[in-house]
Amino acid sequence: MVITYTISDLAKEFDLTTRAMRFYEDMGLLQPQRDGAGGRNRVYSARDRTRLKLTLRAKRLGLSLTEAREIIDSYDSPRDTAPQLRKFLSILADHRKKLESQLVDLQANLDEIRTHEKEAKGLLNKTEKSKK
Repeated sequence: MVITYTISDLAKEFDLTTRAMRFYEDMGLLQPQRDGAGGRNRVYSARDRTRLKLTLRAKRLGLSLTEAREIIDSYDSPRDTAPQLRKFLSILADHRKKLESQLVDLQANLDEIRTHEKEAKGLLNKTEKSKK
């Protein structure tokens, strides 16, 4: 027996809205079969469930949905995992570089804030002392 899932099943399991599920489908991350009158009901396979799980994992890493789809789609190719791993490593390396750059910018911003806080506290102390 083949296990299938409804949109509500997966939305509930992964704490998503059905709207988010449809968005992932529009992005090409999920490809449910259609069932019922006019194909209104989505029927998700175990493969779709796995792809959704991988998509959410990629999002937690901060990857874009396009990057997630590139990685996940590479696993649909032949059994040789070397190209898949190279693609995954390439995307991760690019993402790490972006995050490291953002971290440098954030650190500089925090340093500037600390400097302004120190100056403002010094001015406040002078102002309060002069009033006494």
